[in-house]
Amino acid sequence: MKIVVAIKQVPARDSQLRIDGTGKWIEEADLAYEVNEPDAYALEAALRLKERYGGEAIALSAGPARAAQILREALAKGADRAIHIEEDMGALDPLAGARLLAAAVRTEAPDLVLTGLQSDDLGYGQTGVILAELLGLAHATIVMQVEVRDGGIRVKRELENGWFRHVEMPLPALLAIQSGFGTLRYATLMGIKKARTKEIRRLTAADLGVAAESPTVTLDRAYVPERGKRAQMIAGGPREAARRLVEKLRFEARVL
Repeated sequence: MKIVVAIKQVPARDSQLRIDGTGKWIEEADLAYEVNEPDAYALEAALRLKERYGGEAIALSAGPARAAQILREALAKGADRAIHIEEDMGALDPLAGARLLAAAVRTEAPDLVLTGLQSDDLGYGQTGVILAELLGLAHATIVMQVEVRDGGIRVKRELENGWFRHVEMPLPALLAIQSGFGTLRYATLMGIKKARTKEIRRLTAADLGVAAESPTVTLDRAYVPERGKRAQMIAGGPREAARRLVEKLRFEARVL
């Protein structure tokens, strides 16, 4: 089984974020970066499937030169090789980004494509399903478990309120993996040594025949949410105070 897993580099979760001079994005100069957490679970899923059913796992990422860091980490954890599309994804929306990824995936003709459910930086949650549409693949999201059966797969999807759904799908297919698919592994010393000899194929949009295009989604403003404190005292007896509290939670706070 050939598996391609798409991973993205995002600012580290403990980074101190500041808005840049344009007011449209964050200041990136002093940030530390790491693999997007949902994508780390997609990588874990790919490695487990490879270990169970054989084949190879290929890590795929699009981003500037620094994104090679997460590809080396994927190789150290057990991915067989990697593909780096050297393009700045900051200005691309999910559709434009998925077109780049789709062009690279087509060169591999994999049995299975895995992505994380969404990214920690923008959180659109659209790249996986758009990629599946561009590739013409059957797809499922919020996937917690995968089994190979009779030339196809059976997946377990997480629904609301503790419910799950099992779906049988043909191959090739694309799955958006839910965080918590399994315990994430660490790279071993031997894995780090082996990663030095593994291939990272570097491509550009021109190499893939993907023309530059204007994004269909743009960010007009980025800002830090304002902090404010407000307290309301609810007068009356216990029954009346409880009634008014429920009304405020339902119609003002909208949490009920």
